[in-house]
Amino acid sequence: MHDDHDDADWVSRRDLLLGINAALVALSTGSVMPALARNAASSPAGTYAVHEIENSWIPMSDGVKLAARIWLPDSAQQHPVPAIFNYCPYFARLNSRLGDETRFPYYASHGYACVRVDIRGSGDSDGKPLDEYVQQEQDDGVEIIKWIAVQHWCTGAVGMEGISWSGFNSLQVAARRPPALKAIITHCSTDDRYTDDAHYKGGCIVNDMFGWGTEYLAKQGTPSDPEITGREGWRERWLERLNAVEFNLGTWLTHPHRDDFWKHGSVIEDYAQIACPVYTIGGWVDGYKNSVFRLLAGLKVPRKGLVGPWTHVYPHRGVPGPAIGYLDEALRWWDHWLKGRATGIMDEPLLRVWMQDKSAQPDEPNVPGRWVAEEMWPSRRIAEQSYFMNGSRRLDSSAAKEERVVLEPLQTVGGASGNWCPSGAGTSADLRIDLPLDQRIDDARSLVFDSAPLTEPVEILGEPAVILSLAVDKSVAFVAVRLNEVRPSGESSRVTYGILNLCHRDGDASPAPLEPGRRYDVRVRLDHIAHRFQPGNAIRVAISTTYWPLIVPSPEPVTLSLFSGASALILPVRPPRLEDVQLKPFGPPIVPTTEAHTASSKPGIRVVETDTGSQAQMIRYEVGNGSVTIDSIRTRLIGDIKMRYGIRDNDTAAAVIEAEITAGWERDNWRPRLLASSTFTTTKEEFVIVGELSAFDGDEKVLARSWNQKIPRQLV
Repeated sequence: MHDDHDDADWVSRRDLLLGINAALVALSTGSVMPALARNAASSPAGTYAVHEIENSWIPMSDGVKLAARIWLPDSAQQHPVPAIFNYCPYFARLNSRLGDETRFPYYASHGYACVRVDIRGSGDSDGKPLDEYVQQEQDDGVEIIKWIAVQHWCTGAVGMEGISWSGFNSLQVAARRPPALKAIITHCSTDDRYTDDAHYKGGCIVNDMFGWGTEYLAKQGTPSDPEITGREGWRERWLERLNAVEFNLGTWLTHPHRDDFWKHGSVIEDYAQIACPVYTIGGWVDGYKNSVFRLLAGLKVPRKGLVGPWTHVYPHRGVPGPAIGYLDEALRWWDHWLKGRATGIMDEPLLRVWMQDKSAQPDEPNVPGRWVAEEMWPSRRIAEQSYFMNGSRRLDSSAAKEERVVLEPLQTVGGASGNWCPSGAGTSADLRIDLPLDQRIDDARSLVFDSAPLTEPVEILGEPAVILSLAVDKSVAFVAVRLNEVRPSGESSRVTYGILNLCHRDGDASPAPLEPGRRYDVRVRLDHIAHRFQPGNAIRVAISTTYWPLIVPSPEPVTLSLFSGASALILPVRPPRLEDVQLKPFGPPIVPTTEAHTASSKPGIRVVETDTGSQAQMIRYEVGNGSVTIDSIRTRLIGDIKMRYGIRDNDTAAAVIEAEITAGWERDNWRPRLLASSTFTTTKEEFVIVGELSAFDGDEKVLARSWNQKIPRQLV
């Protein structure tokens, strides 16, 4: 048994296939195996003794059965309790097990029924695999809540929670207004599937689309557990699932603009559809922080927002730190809205964020800073302050004479970008290969404008932006803008950044080509941030036409002409708030103990290779792979994730992104394994995407499928 939670911290959206997510497992209940309940371990626990139902079937109106893992207070049979519901395709019995164990037994010990359900076509649930966030998923979610509410152990009040996928559908199901749904907590999710998910950013293709899309291909093909769904006919059911898998990655690439495909499931289309209270939570290192601020501004229901220094993890496992006592905070929310108790949570400020004294750094477990708050959002206290980009490459408070500054194309700017959603692997060691690094090399190959060294701190909170007056020599062109802090030593750290496909200058729904040589004024929005620039340091804006490998390059190399004096940085400057020192402190992080042991592992790598003769660059990126044994169900989980990114510095054609994902599990003679791969290449006119999925039962290959699509470039 582990006495710490290192294995818990490995689990992320990117790492779910590795299966480093084990905990004590009861024998299944309500399924093939004899019924047996156990006391769920959580420390420190609440006052309720808890038993767990390893599997219970929830019937849908069309006859499909969904698999649910349930934790109940022992007394709930006689004294019903409210319920907390989580819903995603990440295989509750195996791949999300550890994360579930670090929340739900704890909530149950404080008087809640907790229900974790595999989406139709995933895990142990019936049905065929589905694309992301389809209507059927929402329909089933509404039915599940209705089923939970009428169980004899439930008071009829239901809350919904989750991170990433289950954070997305908490918002989406809330917008369907099931009567029993009284409140939600959504983590690391988005209200807008086009602008803020692992597909597109600023109208450009994000490289996470290929890693995630390939991972999802393997995930969709993962078979159910025969100890839950039955041994007889198991392979036939697996083959049926494998043959129903669709190549969603290709589908996503055929929707490069903000059309109805992305509007579906984007609650930003009509915030008024959500009628229940919402607690929205994110992290500055995570890819989804912008939605916290949009939700606070757009929703009209009771709501709260929280943003810490974290990546794609729950705050009680928050990395980089400091982590917080999130489970206690969540209980205050649930007790208020599901039990009607006066916890004081709604008497506190609307928004609370970690004000960073510097950006997260590799190998530094904690980000220095402090908690600050705002009573409303947008905050009337925050004012825009402009810094003009002048011809002397300076940021000044007033505009100088207009000058034309030219940037010639280089395709490998972005080598220090890190990942769109850095790690989430959840340890500072893993963040070493995912966080943005010292920006000096990228800065040297970009247009940069620096302020004078600051004589006093400048504190910002919100969405910085730049106004760029520019012209380009191609009909399709991108800009990447980085806001950096530069120390006297020369070290440059990225504070935040923004991407814009200039064809999307007037919106994402109907992009239009550029007229080469024509001058345009565009606004580039940067990701929201809370940051305190330190005295003695300088503020830097760095501008490039590429940001590889974070985004796919434009069809042709672009020469950019920027008109200084007419371009400016706009910062949301936050004045001090005296009440911040009186904020109620969060409690210490509680992470209930789980049981698992790592059978094998190796650290992740990010290797950059350059051929100076051909000007070719290849980046090899491998998430730390290995295997984990879940002792209680005698199951060994295996996984491996590899990515390769190739480009030439003098040409955008033939850029390549390759992904290879291995996932599987082993128990006795059961050894299913999936190998998914994709290869994405670019030309001036089109994208070529090839996908493969192979399934193995032990050493026997039981099925192989492949896809090959040529997709015309549509202003991207």
